[in-house]
Amino acid sequence: MSPTSPIFDAVVRFFREDDWHFEQLPGKPILRMGFRGENGTWNCYAQARESQQQFVFYSILDVNVPPNRRQAMAEFLTRANYGLVIGNFEMDFGDGEVRYKTSIDVEGDRLTSALIKQMVYINVLMMDRYLPGIMKVAFGNADPARAIAEIEG
Repeated sequence: MSPTSPIFDAVVRFFREDDWHFEQLPGKPILRMGFRGENGTWNCYAQARESQQQFVFYSILDVNVPPNRRQAMAEFLTRANYGLVIGNFEMDFGDGEVRYKTSIDVEGDRLTSALIKQMVYINVLMMDRYLPGIMKVAFGNADPARAIAEIEG
């Protein structure tokens, strides 16, 4: 973006060097890209928060959890989050959007391609790992505890 955008510049450089196809959201320090894992596809967003000196990466599902399954999904995601060290699942109770978030604060340091790579790849791997359970709970009436046991067992 400019010399005053070192985080965004590092993010763009990483995704170019790593051969990702992306687009910048108009007027924002946010990149959008698609990702295809073994278990499905979804959109990813890489956001530079320059004033806070932070980088955030999201994997966001294209389908929303139906209202009658959001409580079960909240249980599933809470069970999934327990024990995760890097990143976490989130759900918007208002519309049922499910996403995985990884983030880093680089105040007093700089954002490197190695740091970005770790954040991005752990993010998409976690979304891909848990996606079958998310879909079973959201659309197949699966029991959250059993769905987690299938994934983590």
